Amino acid sequence: MSNSQGRKRQPSTGNAIAESAKRQIKEVGDTAQDAVISGAWGYPIYGIYYILAHPALIKPLLPTLFKGVLISIGVVVGAFSFAYLPQVAVLAFVSGPLAFGLAVPLVLGEAYVVITFLTKALLVGQAGLDLFDAVLLQKGHSTLVANGRQISPGSNGKSKVLGTLLSKPLSKFSTDNVVRYILTLPLNLIPVVGTVFFLGFNGFKSGPGYHARYFQLKGYDKTKRQELIKKRRGAYTAFGTMAMVLNLIPGLSILFTFTNAVGAALWASDLERKGKPTTANEEVEVEVSLPNAGRSGARKDL
Repeated sequence: MSNSQGRKRQPSTGNAIAESAKRQIKEVGDTAQDAVISGAWGYPIYGIYYILAHPALIKPLLPTLFKGVLISIGVVVGAFSFAYLPQVAVLAFVSGPLAFGLAVPLVLGEAYVVITFLTKALLVGQAGLDLFDAVLLQKGHSTLVANGRQISPGSNGKSKVLGTLLSKPLSKFSTDNVVRYILTLPLNLIPVVGTVFFLGFNGFKSGPGYHARYFQLKGYDKTKRQELIKKRRGAYTAFGTMAMVLNLIPGLSILFTFTNAVGAALWASDLERKGKPTTANEEVEVEVSLPNAGRSGARKDL
């Protein structure tokens, strides 16, 4: 009797596994489709154009960028000098001649972790948050920005001054992101598919973090944040994936750290303008300056 019952249960267990696999594959497919359709992948690129088109945003960041580029080049050169050939030797046992290509994303990924730690700990400081607020202010969202910091009129009547933060500063470094990134690095050993999954999975996880400041300014609690993240899961995956691709470009990751913050602010601005046709094309003309960028608590002229 027990053997008969066991045989009857096996098909149902198999069906449950098959259904679970189909459901999860469908979820991944739906997320990927939403990611492409959302257009959110374009905002990190738009952020590059926007910051270059507004020199007052990037000018005070030049010393920080210069130092960051030097650090990035030094780390990348060191990583390839000491880690590339040993990893090629190890991969050669598994992948043969493909090892020379497969070792490249691995080394770049390892260098990215070191660069991220050094630049965020030593250079970036509060500059990314200041850029986010500055772009929102440029786009006419002074009321929203005022939820998180003081804003004062400038001396020429056309400019504004970003003052001290009214809300708790955001964390500069995420241990969870780094641990997850390191654990998923071996996926790059799988040609093409592994790298795509590595970028997509990390993009999915890191994407919402680019709007942490936006959620803070909106005053959203944890439940509301999770609700919006779930609703825009594909869009955040697209943004996070594109941001990660840019950050992996050797020597320029610190520049893209800033441009990704600008892109996230531009996306937040568009979200704010949805459903407000009377202000959809309205933009505030302001003169922007970010002296002492990267120094916590510094005043910013806008």
